[in-house]
Amino acid sequence: MKRLDRLVRNSMILATAGAIVVIVCLDMTFSLIDQIQDTNEGYSTLDAMVFVLWTAPASIHELLPFAALGGALIGLGILASNNELVVMQSAGVSVGRIVYAVLKPTLAIMLLGLLLGEYIAPPLEREAQSNRAALRSAGGAADFEQGAWYKTGDEFVHINAISPDGASLIGVSRYRTDGGRELLAASFAETAEFVADAAEPYWRLREVRESTLEGNRVVTGSRNEQEWQVDLSPDLLGVLLVEPDQQSISGLYRMAGFLAGEGLDSAAHFLAFWKKLLQPLSTLVLVLVAVFFVFGPLREATMGYRVFVALSVGLVFTIVQRVVEPVSLLFGLSPLLAAATPILLCAILGWALLRRIN
Repeated sequence: MKRLDRLVRNSMILATAGAIVVIVCLDMTFSLIDQIQDTNEGYSTLDAMVFVLWTAPASIHELLPFAALGGALIGLGILASNNELVVMQSAGVSVGRIVYAVLKPTLAIMLLGLLLGEYIAPPLEREAQSNRAALRSAGGAADFEQGAWYKTGDEFVHINAISPDGASLIGVSRYRTDGGRELLAASFAETAEFVADAAEPYWRLREVRESTLEGNRVVTGSRNEQEWQVDLSPDLLGVLLVEPDQQSISGLYRMAGFLAGEGLDSAAHFLAFWKKLLQPLSTLVLVLVAVFFVFGPLREATMGYRVFVALSVGLVFTIVQRVVEPVSLLFGLSPLLAAATPILLCAILGWALLRRIN
């Protein structure tokens, strides 16, 4: 049985690795084309190439379930084409035992996905996004084409760029309101640094220009430095630096809690949280579907047809995800239900295929 496990494991891992290389190379090519379109005097083509390389682990993590699907279809398909699966079954090895041999490398792929999504991809993504924003930011004015908006208390804040650790900011625009829609003051600071060793930690703003509305007139002024007391810690800003789909599971949970505490909509971040938490299950059910395809209608199929089926299943799974997620946000459905629905549908398909095999 050890020889059987080794044969299945090696075939699946090699096929999955090949699928990852092909898929990620295609994704990086399109990402590089997209980044080159955003180059300017501060953000060169070389910087765009570095950005794509640094964000590659995030792409690998996102595409890992589909690479596992393709690896299972191709790897087991090769064994089926060589009649090795037939020999195994003729020797008395059950389909369940072969599935068990497939699940062993699948568990390793699931673990790799968790490690990439929690510890490797998010820090590299933060570093890449921070460097890109800093290079593209002039530092002397608000740049609303990049950066992000945040609401804290009665202030709406836009930050051009955030350092990877969240302790340094570039281009901080603040708009203070009266709690409603009436603007009271606006200011812009070229940089900000977090001062943690004070009795009450605060942000030190530098080169501040501010405008205050007093009746029918606007009073302007400037300061070299200004203290900014706000409930935005570097840890939280480090999380806010990247899009929800590229954040870590723990970071998404913190971000969702922050938004809920500010009275803002946190459904999108809870949806991304559950989607990333359940991603290993997505990998598992896609691999099981691939296994049942190989033992069922694709036993005698050509390699090209198996690749076509893998692409089709992955595309349908993605389409269901892309449809269910915005629908859940639009109608206020449970984020957990929205993230689990494609997985449940895929599991039902796998169960139906298993019943047909048996």
